[in-house]
Amino acid sequence: MSPDPKKLEAFVGRMIKDLGAAAAGALVIIGDRLGLYRALSRGPATSEELAQRTGVAERYLREWLAAQAASGYIEFDSASGQFSMTPEQAAVLTNPDSPYLMTGGFYSVASLYKDEPTVSRAFQTGHGVGWHEHSECLFCGTERFFGPTYRAMLVDAWIPALDGVQEQLRAGARVADIGCGHGLSTLIMARAFPKSTFHGYDYHDGSIERARELAAKEGVANVEFRVSDAKIVPHERYQLATFFDCLHDMGDPVGAARRVRDVLTPDGTLMVVEPLAGDRLEENLHPVGRLYYCFSTMVCTPASLSQEVGLALGAQAGEKRLSEVLHEAGFSRVRRVAETPANMVLEARA
Repeated sequence: MSPDPKKLEAFVGRMIKDLGAAAAGALVIIGDRLGLYRALSRGPATSEELAQRTGVAERYLREWLAAQAASGYIEFDSASGQFSMTPEQAAVLTNPDSPYLMTGGFYSVASLYKDEPTVSRAFQTGHGVGWHEHSECLFCGTERFFGPTYRAMLVDAWIPALDGVQEQLRAGARVADIGCGHGLSTLIMARAFPKSTFHGYDYHDGSIERARELAAKEGVANVEFRVSDAKIVPHERYQLATFFDCLHDMGDPVGAARRVRDVLTPDGTLMVVEPLAGDRLEENLHPVGRLYYCFSTMVCTPASLSQEVGLALGAQAGEKRLSEVLHEAGFSRVRRVAETPANMVLEARA
């Protein structure tokens, strides 16, 4: 059958938009790395004026500004020849304290392109690709992308939603943050609850090294980080254990959750933060689902397949499937206690 000309034109238009978005990602990283967005957020400027503010070569900057304006990431006033940023653009592109900051995600996207040959080979062999086998920009991008949400929601919304946990942490409790990566979630909790002790575990020694550096830099004393697989977390007693956006990456999430069940106190709680998803594919066919499926294809599913069992839940497993995993691990009660446009928070108890 011949393609419908109007539908073909519309689809080509969509692909042009997607190509433009894919190309713009590299320019977002440049703008973030060189402080161009921050400099422009201080006030309108021509390319010459912004070059003076930043010390960047004007000719490069002129082309970068044009691309940013064409993307809708900044504004252009033809009368004055000046570029500027709205408060909304600044919140997404410049403000480190904004829960809407998204520049970190582009570093992770860069890793997808760098690691494509490795993942393509995995497609052909069926083998996995471990987290440690990805390019470094995935790790720093993950830290920076999840950071704004964790800082905005973890202490003020998610922990208070857990039954009795906030009171335990204020009084003094032991916490295991499993799959902690660079330790961002661990350090946020440790600063908020100084009477409690926090133990961050991750199998990736490079991430643990980074977490220790951050703890030392920030002077957080009630936290320690150790290299450990999720299924062999030290058999100590914890009142709270957490999985932040990592349970679906594990080869044996049932075994990891079962280990948590074994090391929790009788009144202990497991908090699981996972990407928000419906239980059926058709519920996830939207922009957020698209983003998660892309990362799931390139990072999450290969990571799980590189480990024993290789359950490969994927980043869009959904509450029903995640609850089944937790029930199989020995938790009798699982409930969703909070959600954001990108995450769901589950509470599991024995």
